[in-house]
Amino acid sequence: MIMNRRLLIVFVFLMGINWFYAQRPAKDRIKALKVAYLTEQLSLTKEEAQQFWPVYNEHEDALEDIRKKERQQFGSRFEDMSNVSENEAAKMIDRYINLQAEKLEIENEFIKGLQGVIPSKKVIQLFRAENNFKKRLLQQYRKRQGGG
Repeated sequence: MIMNRRLLIVFVFLMGINWFYAQRPAKDRIKALKVAYLTEQLSLTKEEAQQFWPVYNEHEDALEDIRKKERQQFGSRFEDMSNVSENEAAKMIDRYINLQAEKLEIENEFIKGLQGVIPSKKVIQLFRAENNFKKRLLQQYRKRQGGG
């Protein structure tokens, strides 16, 4: 009887969490899952987490700004390259190179900033954890799309 009651409570709790996440935009749900996953994978202490997340979030915001620039500059208007002159294409390449350089600078600053916050070993673990999270996310997406 007690076991059934506990099972019911756990089930209701999980359904509540599921409902809560279903109400939030997908981007927010993914971010919450990523935060939980990275925290677990890195075994961040409370002190490390307090210093880590502001640095990490600032980095994510900077990368999102770069992605916005990429979408603006290289969006759908350049899908049909038959209407783009050689001069325009050369300018696109220059802008692309500049954005890549900006990205590299952001990554370098991020890594240096992290090294002052968490041990270098955890910085390396972060890279692996982020890649694993992306793989899992893609697998889940494919599964839901019926692609295996």
